[in-house]
Amino acid sequence: MLGFLVRLLPFWVREPLLILVGAVFGVRITYLAHRDGEGVAAAIGLVVLVFTAVRVHTVARALRARRAPAPAVAPVAAVAAEKEPNAWGQAFAAVAVFAALGSALWLGPHLLPADDDGAPRAASCAGGEDEELPGAYRRTPRAVTGDELCNALNRTDLAQLLGTPAETATAVSGTSNTAPLTDGKVAQPEAEVQFDTYTVNVTVTYNELSIAQYVKLMEYGEETDVKTLSVLGRPAVLASDHTMKIEINLGGGGSGGPVEQGPLARTLSVALDAKDRGGYYDITVWSTSGALPDDGALLDIAEKVLPTIPERTV
Repeated sequence: MLGFLVRLLPFWVREPLLILVGAVFGVRITYLAHRDGEGVAAAIGLVVLVFTAVRVHTVARALRARRAPAPAVAPVAAVAAEKEPNAWGQAFAAVAVFAALGSALWLGPHLLPADDDGAPRAASCAGGEDEELPGAYRRTPRAVTGDELCNALNRTDLAQLLGTPAETATAVSGTSNTAPLTDGKVAQPEAEVQFDTYTVNVTVTYNELSIAQYVKLMEYGEETDVKTLSVLGRPAVLASDHTMKIEINLGGGGSGGPVEQGPLARTLSVALDAKDRGGYYDITVWSTSGALPDDGALLDIAEKVLPTIPERTV
């Protein structure tokens, strides 16, 4: 069908078009074949260039024929000849149009982003607009939802803040939970982003426990390497503790293995406000290998993420 349409074009449109397309694709195929060492592709490119050279010769011969003196013609024939479209104008228009098309074909793969370049795509937060929130969120007007917290944590530069810039998020989640042992009365949204190396978890607890009180409780717990500091002008504390490892048997015949001690995790807890009137953010990082980034990574995450967490109003 395409060949039929091309044959319908006037000579001075068809031939410049074939020359342009042949030159673009011939040079392109030959270049790629030379770069990749493909002999068959190189031969195809040379054939296309030879075909193009033949077309150039045909057009050159036609131009010489048009420049030759024409025999005398009758007045009516002369008038008809003057009304013929200008061959040079047609050729120039064809070259201009298809030069743009050829340039787009040539440069397109380099200038336009590929739809599927084989690179892994970062996971995104699932929308939870229709999620019914627990009553604790209605009683705490400024409580952020799990979906909003997920969007704040799942930053494009999160892997870079962790010191692993080449990684992309493999799984993300956000849930609008309530704090345990509070009978569902304390809102505690949670978000988590997993990478190949590290997992980052952020929770916000809207209770009356201050960071100062939290630090005193740590003295009776198993937290290690406790360090108090200030983050964004708010009281904060760094501490380490082990995660829990739980095995669940999905095949039946038992409830799974016992609860075991998991890898070490590092947590940065930051007060919700500078006056430390109660409530805090927890930013926790861990890895299955047990390796942890330095504390500077947690501080960088806090300084980037916390200001973007929205505060709900009545």
